[in-house]
Amino acid sequence: MGNVVQAASSTTLPPMPFMPPGYDAKRDAERQDPRSMLYESNNEVVSEAKIENPGTIEDLHKKCKDIFPMNFEGAKLVVNKGLSNHFHISHTINMGNVVPSCYRFGATYVGTKQVSPAEAYPVLLGDIDPSGNLNASILHQFGSRLKTKFAAQVQRNKYTAVQLTSDYRGDNFTFSATLGNPDIINNSGVMVLHYLHSVTPSLALGGELAYQRGAGIPGGQVALLSAAGRYTHGNSTISGSISPSACHLCFHQQASSQVQVGVELEINARIPESTATLAYQVDLPKADLVFRGSIDTNWIVGAVLEKRLQPLPFSFALSGVINHSKQQFRLGCGLIIG
Repeated sequence: MGNVVQAASSTTLPPMPFMPPGYDAKRDAERQDPRSMLYESNNEVVSEAKIENPGTIEDLHKKCKDIFPMNFEGAKLVVNKGLSNHFHISHTINMGNVVPSCYRFGATYVGTKQVSPAEAYPVLLGDIDPSGNLNASILHQFGSRLKTKFAAQVQRNKYTAVQLTSDYRGDNFTFSATLGNPDIINNSGVMVLHYLHSVTPSLALGGELAYQRGAGIPGGQVALLSAAGRYTHGNSTISGSISPSACHLCFHQQASSQVQVGVELEINARIPESTATLAYQVDLPKADLVFRGSIDTNWIVGAVLEKRLQPLPFSFALSGVINHSKQQFRLGCGLIIG
């Protein structure tokens, strides 16, 4: 019996290993304790779920709006050509009955300031038609937090729209200021302030203050305050903005890797009028095909099919929209090269 106990004790209690100077047995035990490992893993989970920048209010409904079909009418031809890694041009021809036929030349320049693998600044965008109508934009990022955008529109040799927007992105908030059509002589213009804050990793809250001044406005000036928010849970996103005269709500659901569904509700108390729209997007990567469709409460049904013609650098687009209440139907066919 004594031999058995002696054998068991020699098996369970190995000789004490050599411990160098400065060795802390308690600290080593804590590192090897499963509970401490669980605590470290929990810390990793907490760090992964940290609060991040919520983006801008302008992109509050982006997930839902991106799956809506962009319908067009008539024939459309787009030719894209990359002249270098930083300079691209495009030619667009539209032919239809509702929208006048036109040709537009576009150019894009992307600078050498690499902010992320998918972003570089400054960015210059512009397109012009034979009549001289011009749309131009300049985007630039100063440092790592401040981004500025300047946009201008020229119609019939006159500046019809000028807009300057600056976004400051903090660790968990974004503040934006927009100035549109400023006219010091006539004392008119529009100023919009946006603020969006990430309260939790899933919830972002903010607001918008819009101020407009001009001779055609009753009283000479008007201000409007609205609240906005977005809640994300798994593959679902709910976003909304509400003011005393309007309400805009959106819901987006990533049903699967191939199907997305979105619902939009717009209420205008001034008219009064309300519209609800159901949209969906189906991606078939193996077939190089994307299909988007929508239907609203006004019985307007629209759909766009985009097909990549591999191995050629061509994309075929087919658009259709029907208004059942007005008995109108519009069909569009487009080809994108490049």
